[in-house]
Amino acid sequence: MSGHDNLEEMEETDGFFLGLFRRYRTPLTAAATLVVFCLVGYAIMQLTNEVRYDDVVDALAATRPSAILLALFFTALSFLSLVFYDLNAIEYIGKKLPFPHVALTAFSAYAVGNTAGFGALSGGAIRYRAYTRLGLSPEDIGRIIAFVTLSFGLGLAGVAAIALLIIADEIGPLIGVSALLLRVIAGSIIAILGAAMIIGREGRALNLGPVEIRLPDSRTWSRQFLVTAFDIAASASVLYVLLPQTAIGWPVFLAVYAIAVGLGVLSHVPAGLGVFETVIIASLGSAVNIDAVLGSLVIYRLIYHVLPLLIAVLAVSAAELRRFVDHPAASSMRRIGGRLMPQLLSALALLLGVMLVFSSVTPTPDQNLEFLSNYLPLPMVEGAHFLSSLLGLALVVAARGLGQRLDGAWWVAVFSALAALTLSLLKAIALVEAAFLAFLIFGLFVSRRLFTRHASLLNQALTASWLMAIAVIVVGAVVILLFVYRDVEYSNQLWWQFEFTAEAPRGLRAVLGITIISSAIAIFSLLRPATFRPEPATEEALVRAVEIVGKQGNADANLVRMGDKSIMFSEKGDAFIMYGRQGRSWIALFDPVGDHRAVQELVWRFVEAARAAGCRAVFYQISPALLSHCADAGLRAFKLGELAVADLRTFEMKGGKWANLRQTASRAQRDGLEFAVVEPENVHEIIDDLAAVSTAWLEHHNAKEKGFSLGSFDPDYVSAQPVGILKKDGRIVAFANILVTESREEGTIDLMRFSPDAPKGSMDFLFVQIMEYLRGQGFTHFNLGMAPLSGMSKREAAPVWDRIGSTVFEHGERFYNFKGLRAFKSKFHPHWQPRYLAVSGGGNPMIALMDATFLIGGGLKGVVRK
Repeated sequence: MSGHDNLEEMEETDGFFLGLFRRYRTPLTAAATLVVFCLVGYAIMQLTNEVRYDDVVDALAATRPSAILLALFFTALSFLSLVFYDLNAIEYIGKKLPFPHVALTAFSAYAVGNTAGFGALSGGAIRYRAYTRLGLSPEDIGRIIAFVTLSFGLGLAGVAAIALLIIADEIGPLIGVSALLLRVIAGSIIAILGAAMIIGREGRALNLGPVEIRLPDSRTWSRQFLVTAFDIAASASVLYVLLPQTAIGWPVFLAVYAIAVGLGVLSHVPAGLGVFETVIIASLGSAVNIDAVLGSLVIYRLIYHVLPLLIAVLAVSAAELRRFVDHPAASSMRRIGGRLMPQLLSALALLLGVMLVFSSVTPTPDQNLEFLSNYLPLPMVEGAHFLSSLLGLALVVAARGLGQRLDGAWWVAVFSALAALTLSLLKAIALVEAAFLAFLIFGLFVSRRLFTRHASLLNQALTASWLMAIAVIVVGAVVILLFVYRDVEYSNQLWWQFEFTAEAPRGLRAVLGITIISSAIAIFSLLRPATFRPEPATEEALVRAVEIVGKQGNADANLVRMGDKSIMFSEKGDAFIMYGRQGRSWIALFDPVGDHRAVQELVWRFVEAARAAGCRAVFYQISPALLSHCADAGLRAFKLGELAVADLRTFEMKGGKWANLRQTASRAQRDGLEFAVVEPENVHEIIDDLAAVSTAWLEHHNAKEKGFSLGSFDPDYVSAQPVGILKKDGRIVAFANILVTESREEGTIDLMRFSPDAPKGSMDFLFVQIMEYLRGQGFTHFNLGMAPLSGMSKREAAPVWDRIGSTVFEHGERFYNFKGLRAFKSKFHPHWQPRYLAVSGGGNPMIALMDATFLIGGGLKGVVRK
């Protein structure tokens, strides 16, 4: 075999593995994160080999009240600075929002992000829900999330590098690295950041291969760096003041802290759990007693991670309780709070679920056990201990449903929290644990009205990220168990040992229980068969859907008459979604049709049904009004293009801007073209003539009939609504079926076909005549259809999707007449309204768009053919 053949074989192998990684990137990343956490757990066990659990408890009890007060003060300063991340980002994109709304949103986003981890996703979801309510577009919100994420990452790198450069001689011995190497690394980071700042001054663009990024100008960069530096300094001070007296100075600790936070973020472990602690212990273990460090880390997590989440839930709950306040500002804040509360309660349920699991593997104070032994039988204490760990797992699973506003998740969370609260008193008189659970129950009852989505938790297959999070919790429980009872020699008899003082056996049985249940949940999620498949619409369903279409104002909804789409009705039958399936995508066409009060329910039911079938949910050509509902269901939105809508109330063929169309209409009349509208009951008389025109048009363009978002020439479909025709010498040379509803709000056309020998300008003339006809009938708007990829942002800071779309729009004429289509619609001076694609589960929008294209074109062959 030649060297060239070997090279080709290697390239093919690399391509195979690269494709395999791209296909299974999410589960592989989750598996890698779990492996990292296991290694971290092993490292912690080795680093704390000489530490005992009682020493950590004593260190916790020895924490000074003044240190706790200082920690609270620095936490407040840190979260105050975090609000300015969002304020700077909003100013950066050229928008302005009320400070109270931004403050509540930013505080909640960071409270959830710090607790649940994956800040860009968990905190980003909070921002999406709140800022869409405040009128920002998905593109704007995406830029805000990118700004705060990058500014934190770059600021963290800058602060750590500056600190390393200054105190390398002190920190080098702590981590076993030479001071010179640390200074070289720090200098390189500072040089790179400085070069980026110089290149990006005055908002210049930076080209990174095919990607172009507009860096903030010097003023924005400097201001944000100061905010980030202040935030990191304040958050580092929270932990520093909790540590016992030590010879390590604050600058040295700041560098260690920044590195620990950075590695925790890069590990992808939720909230950097374990990774952050390992770095701190490894760095400070030689200078500070490890038991004291562990105690300080526990209090740090409580103050900096748990307390802000509780405050956020309390603040939003207070807004919910003040519904009687009629002041606009209070009402507005309550609406924002309603968007945030499910995510806050989801994070809190997850946190308390972890608390219950971890408390099941830690010993109960001796005095509490002695008290319980005087009043409760041993089986009751044993049962309460075991069941509380399983209830913790139930809260973790319910947390995902709470974020999605499921009524079933609400009930599971309430009953689990109530049962766990009772059991926490029976197993250990755990008053703090019971108080946290009572707080969760309070938040759930206050926000009951927000959880209205009817869904079964059994149909909710957990994603790879959630399965990884559960696995991390189980592994964490095992590590804590091994740490707490490291002096207990393992034997098989431990499993059957039931005594009040036998704490280790109780922990073993709890870990076994959560391991078995969590494994069953994982197997169920991974192997659960599809439970729902879309069926073609029945005649009865089509009749009911057409009745709904006639009572609303979206003329495009008449495409349901084609009968080529499945239909999902609301519970009351007053609204529906029409959709099709292609590959693993369920694709809904347009916004739900019908009563607007059923929209939220329909969106969620559709997403749930798609997930139950093991598919992604996709909404195609939706309006901005639907984006908030899609965000609530966990979908991400991407701009598709713009819809052209002409106002018929001001449509008049007068004035200079209509000169070209007037000339076209005059020329068409001189060419002998005659326009007429044939009512539905008379269309059958000319259906053969229309079929001949349609066939000639298809053959001339070497095309085949489309579907889904476009109609095809079907006699029943064409005959269902009026048809505008053009005649020349008594022969039909062009036609368009006119889609209308009884509301007379909007009219549009679907099929518009003309014979190859039709006079030039027939298309323009037909449009003008139909618009004049609709205006005469009392219609207020004319929908000219969507211009794909039109209106995509060209700014360097725009999302990658927009930049790709803008490039295709500018240079993709050989594949599709993007510019020509927009130019044609622009002749009628319409208003341009954005239209979006929304995809569930973090799915790739390109795959969803490709599936939609295949669905419209009738498969790959239909797409390839013109």
